[in-house]
Amino acid sequence: MRRTSTTAAVLLTASLVLTGCGAGSTDADDKAAGARAAQPADRGRGAADGSGADSAPTSGSGSGSAKATAKAPAPQHVIRTASLSVEVADATKALATARAAAVGAGGRVEDESTERIDDAYLASRIVLRVPQEAYDSVLAELAGTGKLLNRKADAKDVTDQVVDVQSRIATQRASVARVRELMDRADALSDVVTLEAELSRRQADLEALLAQQSSLKDRTSLATITLQLTEKRKEEPKDEEREEGRPGFLDALSGGWNALVGVVAWILIVLAALAPWLAVGLVAFVLWRRLVRPRLAARRPAPVPGPRPGGPAVERNAAGAPVGPKDPETGGAPEK
Repeated sequence: MRRTSTTAAVLLTASLVLTGCGAGSTDADDKAAGARAAQPADRGRGAADGSGADSAPTSGSGSGSAKATAKAPAPQHVIRTASLSVEVADATKALATARAAAVGAGGRVEDESTERIDDAYLASRIVLRVPQEAYDSVLAELAGTGKLLNRKADAKDVTDQVVDVQSRIATQRASVARVRELMDRADALSDVVTLEAELSRRQADLEALLAQQSSLKDRTSLATITLQLTEKRKEEPKDEEREEGRPGFLDALSGGWNALVGVVAWILIVLAALAPWLAVGLVAFVLWRRLVRPRLAARRPAPVPGPRPGGPAVERNAAGAPVGPKDPETGGAPEK
């Protein structure tokens, strides 16, 4: 019983200090593994030189190999991005050329969008991912599809970040392996539960580091190029460039139609404004025609019959009364 309690205490203490000493122990393990791997290599080089396995290595060959290994440059990891804006005569044709350039270089098309602006010209945007070794050639080919309006390129060195992530992954894997070993030795249920929680947390951290490593590998192995394609706008002739006094047939037809539409619109507006007045006037005219006019006609005196057309004119006196015929002998009125 006492032995079991002592074992449980040791396991718990070890699980608590794993986080703090994980990096140091991993570095030590890496150094020991490197030393063990270097010993067979040194023995192999000694055998190839004819010195034998038991002979001591010469100082010149051993130090030279170590210096060559130490001075070997680490691979550089760079994230390259570029953005281009090109004016082309045909956006559809230029877009097909960009796709073919990316696929031919071993890359891919990641995003693409095309829209028509003002029903006059097309504008396209395409995002390409190409290998780092084909980055310069593809960029030059895309810039030659038309008139280059804008170009921006960026290169970011992330070698330190890549190395740091690799080191942290190695440390985290060793830490997970040690927790698994402790779980295999644990006997008490409480110890197993504690170690399982610790193992889950460390595995989650390891997966996050692996995802970060995968993202860095993708961005450093494939460069990103964003290409913006726009067609040249068709400019309309300016008014001052047209011949004075000689408008085109379509211009005259359009102007006449606009004038007709404007006149009709104004006539309708005036009629709409006069509609109430016209309605009142129509009612007043009907009342005058049906009621007032007949009464006025009844009050008028009967007209005096005038001379018939073609007959002798009837003489009238100063009062307007007709005068009888005169006596032809006396020149006066006839005697009664």
